[in-house]
Amino acid sequence: MRNIVSRIVSALAIVIVAISVDSCTTARKDNVVGGHHEMLALGKQIQLATLPQKRSIEIPEAYPETEASKTILTANQTSGQDKCTFVFALDSTLNSIYSYNIRLKKWDNVNLPDNTPKVAFQDAAAIGSAHIAFISDTIDSVYFYHTITNTFISMGIPASDGAEPVIYDGKLYLINGVEGAFTLTELIIQKVRKGFTPVDSIVMVLYFLALILIGFYFSKRQKNSDDYFKGGQRIPWWAAGLSLFATALSAITFMSIPAKAYATDWSYMLFNAGIVFVCPIIIYLFIPFFRKLNISTAYEYLEVRFNYATRLICSLAFIIYQVGRMGVVLYLPAIAIHIVTGMNIFLCIALMGIFSIIYTRMGGIEAVVWTDALQSIILLGGALFCVIHIIHSSGLSFSETISAASSYGKFYLGSTKIDFTNATMWTVLIATFFTNLTTYGTDQSMVQRYLTTNSEKAARKSVLTNAIIVIPATILFFSIGTALFVYYKTNPVEASVAMENTDAIFPWYIYCNLPTGITGLLISGIFAAAMSTLSGSMNSAATAYVVDIRPRILKKISTDKKQELKVAKNATLVIGTLSLLFACLMATWNIDSLWDEFSKILGLILGSMGGLFLLGMVSKRANAKGALIGMAISVITQFIVAKYTPVYLLLYTTVGFIVCFAAGWIASLFFKN
Repeated sequence: MRNIVSRIVSALAIVIVAISVDSCTTARKDNVVGGHHEMLALGKQIQLATLPQKRSIEIPEAYPETEASKTILTANQTSGQDKCTFVFALDSTLNSIYSYNIRLKKWDNVNLPDNTPKVAFQDAAAIGSAHIAFISDTIDSVYFYHTITNTFISMGIPASDGAEPVIYDGKLYLINGVEGAFTLTELIIQKVRKGFTPVDSIVMVLYFLALILIGFYFSKRQKNSDDYFKGGQRIPWWAAGLSLFATALSAITFMSIPAKAYATDWSYMLFNAGIVFVCPIIIYLFIPFFRKLNISTAYEYLEVRFNYATRLICSLAFIIYQVGRMGVVLYLPAIAIHIVTGMNIFLCIALMGIFSIIYTRMGGIEAVVWTDALQSIILLGGALFCVIHIIHSSGLSFSETISAASSYGKFYLGSTKIDFTNATMWTVLIATFFTNLTTYGTDQSMVQRYLTTNSEKAARKSVLTNAIIVIPATILFFSIGTALFVYYKTNPVEASVAMENTDAIFPWYIYCNLPTGITGLLISGIFAAAMSTLSGSMNSAATAYVVDIRPRILKKISTDKKQELKVAKNATLVIGTLSLLFACLMATWNIDSLWDEFSKILGLILGSMGGLFLLGMVSKRANAKGALIGMAISVITQFIVAKYTPVYLLLYTTVGFIVCFAAGWIASLFFKN
């Protein structure tokens, strides 16, 4: 007991020192100049023998050029929805803006902002995640155009004798010198906001301490592997429902939903609320199957229905999927917090990963469920506070905020056209049905929650609890994004020019605008969202290994439940450590290409698995050979669709689900049961 407590105290002491030291390296006094949270400052110098040549972007075909235009400037930047080529037409000043959607190959005329500068520009280039920088003819300021809010701001250039601003290789420089000896001094965008305060650090440490204590408390109740995996079926239905909600709502969702609503509209809202459409199927079809079999993993059912090969394939795929998912869930919030606060990215990953491993390994599924319940309260309470704070900070009333957002089309739910190449309403509805049916019906991290309650009725109530929470929570998180758009539209100088990822827009607001202490609590909320997903994934992946795989790869294993409990805890430690290492490895990679490819792989795994489960439950004719053939055809089909067709990314799981079900049923006709 003393040993454990001393280790916990030592770990927390290290965390306090690490956060404090890391904060000191980025902390600055409050010195917000003219409302800006950022300013231009001098950076490193490079020497050039010749002047750099300007880089030009080829204008797409059918450019709607105006007769008044004498000068054309171009830059590639996101519009929030897609990557676009922005074309700026000038005579003496800017008179037109056009955007060309590269994916859709479509031109749009962008309305000139109300605060368009009355100056002429001589150069332009994309800066950060959503800005385009301009050098004016007067060379005393750099102007920045925000493609999402359609606004301009300017920043004064630091004094430097005889130097003029230029854009070179997508960066801002001051150029000085004579022929054969030019000096380029980089203009960096520097934060002028205070860093993470000691109070914020203390709030985070107290939060992590609470998680460890919960894990320690439930560790004393772990007598065998059934306690570790099912919590002795002691979990109340409402806590299991909160745990389902927290597991589905990862830190990526906590940040990306507000970011998506901020950058676009409410087109994706129906996708996030898809559990409502599949709730009856989960309650009356899937839960009775799993409860009657008295299983520990969802994949035990596959062996009962088909054979061990299908169980092994799906269980292995699930474990690999969870290791990769946990790595992404660790990395993406870490990179956003790093961008906003300057906190070391590896420290962010370590904080989330190590503490999740500690309390999950100690307390098992009970610690997972109860920490999930705590984290759900923090997430929802923090989100509600932020909506109120953002609207108040914008200087508008609630009705004025709604009116402003509506006038810019921010509540648009998507086109009603049947178009499977875009996020139309029908695309989102179809995708959300099959994705949620697969997730809530076959994902072990979800199914395990149904098995922790004391009855089938309680399991059903847990799913209903989750579904009831999801609707207001979805509206709440989309409202944050919409409120952020109105805030940055009315306060354009507050939008970060240096931000490299639009998903960090919500953490940026938290860091720059919320009071001391609340900032620490809300950053802890982002950690909380990540850790709730991590803990559930670690425990469910360990369950899959111990129950589905270990008995078949080891000829002689102990039947002692206490020994199995020890193996389960060690499996949690190994799987959690692998995910932590994977996240650290991703920190050295190109996250954009990695995320795109990883999303495709996840679609391949989830789609075929969902079709396989439903095939077994509703068709008596389906058999093992047909099921395996259906899975193979499904994976091949999804690969072809992803690589060679314009089908929208959200529909990959749908395609895999339908193909696996249909191909598996047809193939089964050629084999005897």
